[in-house]
Amino acid sequence: MSGLASYRAGLAAEDSVAAHYMRKGLALVARRWRGQGGEIDLVLRDGDTLVFVEVKKSRSFARALERVTPRQVARIFDAAGEFLAGEPRALDTDTRFDVAMVAASGEVRILHNAFGP
Repeated sequence: MSGLASYRAGLAAEDSVAAHYMRKGLALVARRWRGQGGEIDLVLRDGDTLVFVEVKKSRSFARALERVTPRQVARIFDAAGEFLAGEPRALDTDTRFDVAMVAASGEVRILHNAFGP
């Protein structure tokens, strides 16, 4: 897949995942938010909780999940820390980190609290 095609496929996957969360009542706060530490694909609000979402599109859910590397997780945590600095409760804000997987069929699966204990 060319760079432009991959970029567009990524945007379509993010659109699909954002719509999935919004149907469940979450509010979209930011999309492709970039800080010095890295980028977060989607930031949503679920009541008082901020949900940071990494979106992965691949042929299968397993392949999508395999593409989340430890280095990428560290960058997501760094970027989330920067984002939280602008919140009223800063680092005391309730957070959750999800991985949203989009298969080639377009089906979406969410792994809630993917980086938690």
